[in-house]
Amino acid sequence: MSTSQTELPSAPAPAADNRKLPLSPLLALATAAFVAILTEALPAGVLPEMARGLSVSESATGQALTVYAIATGVAAIPLSVVTAAWRRKKLLLLAVASIATANLVTALSSDYPLTMAFRLLAGVAAAAVWAELVGYARRLAPPHLQGRAIALTMAGVPLALSLGIPLGTFVGGLIGWRLTFGLVALVSVALLGWITASVPDAAGRRPGVREPVLKALSLPGVVAVLFVVAAYVLAHNILYTYIATFLDAYGMGGSRDIVLLVFGVASVVSIWITGALVDRRLRQLTIVSSALFLAAAVLLAVLAGDAVVVYAAMVLWGLGWGGVTTLLQTAVTDAGGDRGQALLVTTWNSFMAGGGAAGGILLNGLGPESFPWSVLALMAPVLIVVITARKHAFPVARPGAR
Repeated sequence: MSTSQTELPSAPAPAADNRKLPLSPLLALATAAFVAILTEALPAGVLPEMARGLSVSESATGQALTVYAIATGVAAIPLSVVTAAWRRKKLLLLAVASIATANLVTALSSDYPLTMAFRLLAGVAAAAVWAELVGYARRLAPPHLQGRAIALTMAGVPLALSLGIPLGTFVGGLIGWRLTFGLVALVSVALLGWITASVPDAAGRRPGVREPVLKALSLPGVVAVLFVVAAYVLAHNILYTYIATFLDAYGMGGSRDIVLLVFGVASVVSIWITGALVDRRLRQLTIVSSALFLAAAVLLAVLAGDAVVVYAAMVLWGLGWGGVTTLLQTAVTDAGGDRGQALLVTTWNSFMAGGGAAGGILLNGLGPESFPWSVLALMAPVLIVVITARKHAFPVARPGAR
């Protein structure tokens, strides 16, 4: 996930009623975010089958998420510089076409290095998608609706994680993991037509002086928020990347799609609650989200052999995770503005990649039973930081909030 590094020039909005949001282009952009995240995380839901298809271990297959996330994080800022003068619609279409190609190759390839190379290409393409979403949303909406436009555009991220991956896992069980990736490629091709028809073009930005991003680290609250981002995302991805392996270890591999669906439904509830309350209850929501994920880890560490407990843990985890993207984006923007957002992008993607790598090490060294214990070790300090950082990072009263 990411936020815009590109500032679109101020241009007239498309001819439309300025009292309303232009839903078709905004939904097309949200779908681009959905497809990018689905492409990134889908291997987590079909990990055992994909590993067998590529004739490698599950820990090696888990690196399909790692290389994607690393490529996105590393490419984001350089790509925005290189493509600064490009027409924005051309860049967006090229990025979606690259994601479609990478999914098609994944569906057809039995060669592990080839699959990883195209996963890396998809990660770079995702960086280009993220670079356009927020800027396009601001440009498309009238000023008094820009916040809602951004929220609608970025909704594709949590929805992909909450519903797209469980659905992909279910479909993978029905038709196989290769056809599932092929289906995502087909959706990406359809999205190309939708973007072509409904999203207006925009010129690239003029070269300008860029504020030093790293100076945002000296702003009060930024480091605390980034620590929470790093530890929360790392904990989530250690467990989520290898959730199929974890469930197999406790005899629940056959219920994987249902388990992920429960997680997804709980996440959607969390997204709805967060969207309604984030402006007024950012601190409280972040504390509750962290505590819920911590409680889920306790249940999975101690009682994962009980199926009812596993489902209860999925509900707690989903409620804790669903709104966290919105919560942490809002917190880092309050503390560090646009530069804080740029740091969040790098931190998020780096530790998302780290989750796949760390999970692979834990799997090979200690087994899948170690995953919830690692979540406990990471989330306990997260909760402490959120509770204690009450002045700047997660203040009792948000700046400008009523």
